[in-house]
Amino acid sequence: MPKPNTLDWCIVRLGEDHNWWVAETSDPVRWDVDGLSIVDPRQIQHLIELVDPLRDYGFDQDLFEAAFIRFRIDKDLGNGGVRLKRVKESLFESEEKLFGLPDILDEENGPYADLLDHLTRCRVKMLNDLFNFESKLSVDEVEDEIREDQNTNFIQGKAVHTFEELTAILDYMPAGYDSDEEAPAKGIEEEEEDDDLPELDEAEEEKLKNDESLKWDEDEDDAAKDDEDGEKKPDGDDDDDEDDDEDEDEDEDEEDERPKRKTKGKR
Repeated sequence: MPKPNTLDWCIVRLGEDHNWWVAETSDPVRWDVDGLSIVDPRQIQHLIELVDPLRDYGFDQDLFEAAFIRFRIDKDLGNGGVRLKRVKESLFESEEKLFGLPDILDEENGPYADLLDHLTRCRVKMLNDLFNFESKLSVDEVEDEIREDQNTNFIQGKAVHTFEELTAILDYMPAGYDSDEEAPAKGIEEEEEDDDLPELDEAEEEKLKNDESLKWDEDEDDAAKDDEDGEKKPDGDDDDDEDDDEDEDEDEDEEDERPKRKTKGKR
């Protein structure tokens, strides 16, 4: 197998898709630049974030490092061209902004091919652990689905960028599931509670809401209280009448106590 260390530098350009593509290398004999993509520092950082949850499912950081030839910016050539120089620093530990060229000299059994297989297995293992699928996912069906999408791009004459190829695996979710729902399965107690409650459609829920026999006792007590208040209202009116009568009696007594005015007799 050709040794990738013969590649010392490369020139890259930013494509219309806002991804970086290799335009020239120091080893044109072994490296065909037609459709050769490279991940930039921003994409490297995003990939590192995506693989972090896979550490609990067997992710091997060394495999990730071995799959890329690392470069740093050496010179801005203008007109969208940048010359990159090879370095040996770690993608995970370096403080420099590094580019990563996938080692695809051996497309079937090389380091990058090994990484794709490794990430697929880790992703499938994680999804099977987090979700209760009717039937567990298999590596083969995930690979077939991803490959089908890639073949569509090839038919349309579109080259698949390394970043897109990797995120297709790291973001993969089977149909009917949302990647934002990635969370541990429900606890046993929550599942048991859910099992006790049958699922109802909207029509059945509306029917139950209007069922008089299912009213709460509290509602009945409130209704009874309203009835009592309604019966007491006439009594309240009687009390008001009695108060009025008492006021009238008091007025009469006051009049009796007042001295009577003397009237003059007729002349």
